[in-house]
Amino acid sequence: MQAQIMRRIGLGILVLGWVMWVSLAPLHAAPYAAMVMDARNGEVIHARNHDTKLHPASLTKMMTLYVAFEAVKHGEVGLDTKFRVSRRATKTECVCLGLREGQTISLRYLIRAAALRSANDAAVVIAEGISGSVEAFAERMTRTARAMGMSNSTFKNPHGLTQAGHVSTARDMTILGRQLFFDYPQYFNIFSRRSDFAGVANVPNTNRRFLDAYQGANGIKTGYTRAAGFNLTASAQRGSKHIITTMFGGSSTAARNAKVAELMDMGFSRAKSRVAVRPPATPAYQGRGALVAAKPQNGDDDPNAGAKTIRLVTAVRTSPRPLARPVPPVPDDVLVAVVEGVDLSVSQTVEELSLTALAPAELDVSPPPRPEAVAETVDLSIAEAAGFGLVDPADLDALEEADAAALDLAEAQGSLAVPMDITSLDDPSEDMAAAAPETVEPAPLAETSEPVSTEIASVVAEAAALGQDIPQEPMELAQNEGPPAEILWTGAPESFLPSAAPSTFEANVDLDVTVAPPIIEDSGIILTRSDATDEEVHTAIVAETFHAETPQIISRVSTSDDARLWGISLGAFNSRHDAERSLITVKMAEAQALSSGISRIRQTSGRFEASFAGLTEGEADRACARLSARGMDCSVARP
Repeated sequence: MQAQIMRRIGLGILVLGWVMWVSLAPLHAAPYAAMVMDARNGEVIHARNHDTKLHPASLTKMMTLYVAFEAVKHGEVGLDTKFRVSRRATKTECVCLGLREGQTISLRYLIRAAALRSANDAAVVIAEGISGSVEAFAERMTRTARAMGMSNSTFKNPHGLTQAGHVSTARDMTILGRQLFFDYPQYFNIFSRRSDFAGVANVPNTNRRFLDAYQGANGIKTGYTRAAGFNLTASAQRGSKHIITTMFGGSSTAARNAKVAELMDMGFSRAKSRVAVRPPATPAYQGRGALVAAKPQNGDDDPNAGAKTIRLVTAVRTSPRPLARPVPPVPDDVLVAVVEGVDLSVSQTVEELSLTALAPAELDVSPPPRPEAVAETVDLSIAEAAGFGLVDPADLDALEEADAAALDLAEAQGSLAVPMDITSLDDPSEDMAAAAPETVEPAPLAETSEPVSTEIASVVAEAAALGQDIPQEPMELAQNEGPPAEILWTGAPESFLPSAAPSTFEANVDLDVTVAPPIIEDSGIILTRSDATDEEVHTAIVAETFHAETPQIISRVSTSDDARLWGISLGAFNSRHDAERSLITVKMAEAQALSSGISRIRQTSGRFEASFAGLTEGEADRACARLSARGMDCSVARP
């Protein structure tokens, strides 16, 4: 009995020893392979057993994630697309995320779980959600690897568990890590996160120890199985240098990390400081719509096998203009009715627009105000103080007709004076009588009117009050040089009116009553001056104002000025509407700074450049500085 017990104990020890040997054998049997590459240009710095086909373990998930990123890029799925968890995914050998059958989860969480936690069930859900099955997804992984140049890699599953025929090399995994960095930089930062939320829980990064221990490390993926050993593809950047290293067959996590750090140091020490970056070419898309050749079920040598089916998807090269739809013919009676209707409408329109319809009585035209109405609003005190008064337009017409008849009679008798040039005379007032023809008789002088006498009396009183001598010339002027009778000025400018005779008293007081006082423009008022009696008109002066106010000078900025050769440019726009809107916005925002500028729109190369020209250097700099402070695009255009 005791011997039997001892025999069983010995057998148990033997079995336990065998189990331990079997479990530890792969750790020592996994072959070593390594590759060090300059990620900037793909130059190989160090390689050992780099083309030996080995088990990649969870490094496989780098290709799983690459295909997932490719599917998102081409619109097959989205990051928020929810995938359903199948029974096969839940039965996958863990490490797992802990998904349940029938559960739905977004693709972004599955990507985090596969990249950080290296969850096998998440990788299976990704494969089934994109390609429908694990096998179809594995074939797509292999096609993508061939298009990428990974000629020694074949994939049978998306997670990397040991399976016959599922192999890769250190070179191929280094190439894959470089493709991930250049093709999908927006996702590459996932590999450097120490942990992240994966929809179910926060998951840690299996590579966090190397990320924390090695300076400049930024990824990317670890892997382990008994058949493969401890694998790692790592990426690190220091300054301008970027190194990617892959190692297969480590004996432990610590030994693997130490060896990879040693390989990284070798790469940084041997890599050149200045290297032109040459990104790898993106592989051809291997997803939906790609060129697929379906193999016959029974093989090519089977006479009963069906023909090959090749699906070709090509883009449309030409788009011919579609033919116009046939238009049914219009019946003749309809055409005749249309012509008659048009003729009737045209005739009615002509009648409505006839001269009778457009008579002045039918037009909404306001007549000019009557002189009486305007006289109420015009201050005539100045004109009345000078002896002027209102005259009836009918009397003015009669006066013009009589004056014209008198001029015709004088011309017929040959008694008109011939105009002469008096610019050469030293004193026109002395030589005028001698130069005039003998046939001309001086016109009788008009008697001094009462308003003029009143003015002379006021002037004499003012001179006496100031202690000055009483001048005699104003009296003689008032008695001998009054304006000739029956002389009329109508509608003439002030420059055509006769000027007053020169006088030494002119500096003190103006007694030239022949000049019409200022009249408000378009007032319709006729001013005259006459004696107290209405029967005999000695002098009549008619004036129409044509200079109502001081002339306005309108000027604009000229860019020909040497000081205004600067401008500001607001940039180029796709349409003239956008350029005009920009000019209006800037003009409203900086009306004071751009008040002297000229807005311009110039079309060049299909775009419209908006600018302001005609500014000084200071105005351009100040306006551009204010616009830049408001967040608007602006640049100074210098001559």
